[in-house]
Amino acid sequence: MSDHVIVLSVPGLRAQDLARMPELSRLVENGDSAPLSPSTPGVTWPVQANMLTGELPAQHGVVANGFYWRDEHRVEMWTAGNDKIESPQIWDVLHQHDRQLTSAVWFPMLSKHSQADYICMPAPIHNPDGSESLWCYTRPVELYGDLRDEFGHFPLQNFWGPIANIKSSGWIVDSACLALERYRPHFTFAYLPHLDYAAQKLGPDSEQALKACAELDEVIGKMVRSCEKTFEGEQLLWLVASEYVIVPVKHVTYPNRMLREAGLLNVSSGETGEQLDLLSSPAWTLVDHQVGHVFVQQEESLGRVVDCFRGTEGIDEVLVGEERAKYGLDHERSGEVVLISNPESWQAYYWWLDDAKAPDFARTVDIHRKPGYDPVEMHLDMPSKQTPLDATLIRGSHGAPAVHEWQQGVLLASQRGVFVEAPLADTDVFDIVLRQFGI
Repeated sequence: MSDHVIVLSVPGLRAQDLARMPELSRLVENGDSAPLSPSTPGVTWPVQANMLTGELPAQHGVVANGFYWRDEHRVEMWTAGNDKIESPQIWDVLHQHDRQLTSAVWFPMLSKHSQADYICMPAPIHNPDGSESLWCYTRPVELYGDLRDEFGHFPLQNFWGPIANIKSSGWIVDSACLALERYRPHFTFAYLPHLDYAAQKLGPDSEQALKACAELDEVIGKMVRSCEKTFEGEQLLWLVASEYVIVPVKHVTYPNRMLREAGLLNVSSGETGEQLDLLSSPAWTLVDHQVGHVFVQQEESLGRVVDCFRGTEGIDEVLVGEERAKYGLDHERSGEVVLISNPESWQAYYWWLDDAKAPDFARTVDIHRKPGYDPVEMHLDMPSKQTPLDATLIRGSHGAPAVHEWQQGVLLASQRGVFVEAPLADTDVFDIVLRQFGI
């Protein structure tokens, strides 16, 4: 039993990275350690939902880092709120057990409007001129003003894109420490994204990715020292969970180009380039790292879609209908067909066949208008302020099933006897936390 539990959700953390992270190593040297396998898809939104609900996408409904709302023919990337998670989360269960058990959630992407007691997550205001006003959604509302006055605005420009760096994770830690000291929550979930950047851009074993481990370690050490002072004399358990492991990639597939060449995807042309025509396309793919959801909008086209991808280089599995249950992806929000890349390949959203006809947003950092994930944004050329249209630049990816040991992450605890069994899945974090409160 613990008085306080802090979960650090760290994408890209590998067991071997601890050799470069002395602060984290000291924190867990007398605790439990076990391999941790992300469920499929091993990408941010689904994995965080898995940890917070103890269930898979088939139950909680978070199938990717975005959604396609069929009735509206609309894609929503990176903006959804907590109502999209269809299962109770840790803070909900804690409240049901004892209303006095409080929770703080710092930057998990679907936490906006959740029932957690204390919340902070990015919520930039998009201005009519295309600019953004830096802001965060917080509970209580006035908390962001205090955080801004103390630490400055959240550095959104360092949270994603070509200048993503340790400043964003540093701000998350600084603001979390202030909130923990002020509110003393029983459960805290903090997302520290720093290892995500260089490992995807340049490869998980690149000099820059290894340097990122040391940078994040310093930030974690700062948080540990602050929390040990805040909770001095109380039972404090730390859990550090890899969301997923980033693996080297040397190949990329283009599902939407393949559908277009097969006559199954339509575009509209105009002054802003070729735009994906969601209304008239028999099929299209929302790609998300190493997993693609193919939305087949004309049932008679299903067989042709499957034939389009079976035997394709870089694609290990083509799952149709009930076959999606293999990975808990048999949910109405999933594509009728799910594409699983092999570990050395990933999927790019491109549908244009001529770069001169690419849509205007393709050369920008625009995570909302692109109907799929685009890591090439990290390669944006600063002088021209343009994102190159060369998906082969990417050297690391994630999301495919963790069938090999080198695809598995790690779950670390600051105390022994916390894990009942090993190896563990991301869904096990839910029960591990609740057991600390006698639930």
